[in-house]
Amino acid sequence: MDGLIRDATVDDVDEILALIAELADYERARHEAVATAEQLRTHLFGPHPAARVLLVETPGGEVAGMALWYPTFSTWLGVPGIWLEDLFVRPQHRKAGYGRALLERLRTLTDGRVEWAVLDWNTPSIEFYDSLGAKPVDGWTRYRWDPV
Repeated sequence: MDGLIRDATVDDVDEILALIAELADYERARHEAVATAEQLRTHLFGPHPAARVLLVETPGGEVAGMALWYPTFSTWLGVPGIWLEDLFVRPQHRKAGYGRALLERLRTLTDGRVEWAVLDWNTPSIEFYDSLGAKPVDGWTRYRWDPV
């Protein structure tokens, strides 16, 4: 991959927000993406960050994609891991190795698991993850409590 992977900074908030909107459009759920720049500044770059963001840039300095993640802990393995909340590479930059590079960087940040979810209709992403050797977790159903 030609390009640069770097930790996002507070100066990247508008770019991160744009990537989130583009991901929401791709996932056919734009109406659900209601995060604001102020929320991202607070929760990604405030005194107690809830998550971190890796950005990948083209050789020309254009942001091609991101991985938004946060730490987890496995009681069974006894080591921290990573939950990948969002992986997104802009369509014009796909097939250039940016998604693979972001995932490989995440693997270097933990001795534990890197886990994520994928929409069941998202065949291109499923095929991509399969090509990396990642496997779906059989026997588990994801549950969620939304804010009240």
